[in-house]
Amino acid sequence: MLKPRFTDIGDWERLGSRRVATNGIELRVVEHGDGPLIVLCHGFPELGFSWRHQVFALAGEGYRTMTPDMRGYGGSSRPPRIEDYDVPTVCADLVGLLDDVGAADAIFIGHDWGASVVWHLALAYPERVRAVAGLSVPAVARAPAPPLSILRRRHGDDFYMCWFQEPGVADQILARNARGAVFAEYTRAADWAALPDARSARPSWLSEPELQVYLDAFRMTGFGGGLNYYRNIDRNWAKTEHLDGRTIDRPSFFLTGSKDPVGAFMTPQKLARVLTDLREHVVVEGGGHWIQQERPEEVNAGLIRFLASLRT
Repeated sequence: MLKPRFTDIGDWERLGSRRVATNGIELRVVEHGDGPLIVLCHGFPELGFSWRHQVFALAGEGYRTMTPDMRGYGGSSRPPRIEDYDVPTVCADLVGLLDDVGAADAIFIGHDWGASVVWHLALAYPERVRAVAGLSVPAVARAPAPPLSILRRRHGDDFYMCWFQEPGVADQILARNARGAVFAEYTRAADWAALPDARSARPSWLSEPELQVYLDAFRMTGFGGGLNYYRNIDRNWAKTEHLDGRTIDRPSFFLTGSKDPVGAFMTPQKLARVLTDLREHVVVEGGGHWIQQERPEEVNAGLIRFLASLRT
């Protein structure tokens, strides 16, 4: 019988992993369960390990999960060029995962940058997406101008997405205190730059061994691969012009925490403009940004409700 929940790191390690060749790189992928395929996509700065609470619950409901370390992270390839991390390229990585297992389509679930990627995937490859769910980062319509100019005008040059643009700057600061960086929720450059101070306590929802999984990974890889996703914000806008005006017509689901700082600058109130079959919009009261790790029971319940809706 499949284990219904994650209890310790040994549960995850026993699943094992393999490297999948896709789109000119290799992704480290953890697989579990049997049934309709779900691909789980993490954000910044995380790993496939961030979905540890979900893979067991979803397998227990009769689904097969594929959980990659996204390109640039963990055990996956880390191409050197910034442009190797634009969203069309990352979407092609995910299509390659389906091809590897001979799947015509899959249900895609993403958090943070992973959410942005799966929303784009559903626009660009609707035939490969059975259904799509995003956590934290909502689906939004195409911006009227390159997004960085809008972000700078609205939030200033010290907004974290703007500060992340200069290669090497944030990379060094985050690497200097990986313990403080991995689960920070800062939106201002000064807060990120102050990471080497005492503000590096472990979140209450994360055990010390779990935190060590992240520290070991990022001390090996650095943060450059993940930061390169941000350095493609304007390139993504330019390279997805052909998707302007499209909607996501597959069944969809969105979940966020009421205290997630992303909600202050990416409103989910206009989801219906993009998602024509939005089954549910869940707000977890008191939840923060790292919602699938912080509040796994509520996230699992929401995802399982959504998946059940696909069967009717």
